[in-house]
Amino acid sequence: MAEDLNILPDANREERYKNLLPQVKSLVEGENDVIANMANIAAAIKETFSFLWVGFYLVKNDELVLGPFQGPVACTRIKSGKGVCGTAWEQQKTLIVPDVNTFPGHIACSSRSFSEIVLPITKNGKTIGVLDIDSELLNDFSELDKHYLEQIVAYL
Repeated sequence: MAEDLNILPDANREERYKNLLPQVKSLVEGENDVIANMANIAAAIKETFSFLWVGFYLVKNDELVLGPFQGPVACTRIKSGKGVCGTAWEQQKTLIVPDVNTFPGHIACSSRSFSEIVLPITKNGKTIGVLDIDSELLNDFSELDKHYLEQIVAYL
């Protein structure tokens, strides 16, 4: 297991993802505790990209419940179909929101968040949680982020 991340601060976003993938794989390999793995993944993404908020919500009793995260305090529980996280869970697909203020029913956990990407975590075809990342910048996420973050989520 790696003790420190090798971050390439001057690299472009794709190069940073390519550098991060094997390091995340190394962090989670051989560790069976999903909470520990989520905690390290959230920290690795936050440290690499300096996003406002990076974290997980887990499906428990028909709602998403806050899991491991890095960043400011967050909403604790989210119903299916509510906000970006609840909608990604309900639709079982990655959502990229360029401007959260235009997303119907957006849950404003932080007024500093302007764009968001949410990726469902599935097991045996069923969504068991989501990876949620918020940015202080408008339109900060693209298909590039989706591509690499889906690979990271697959490590869980």
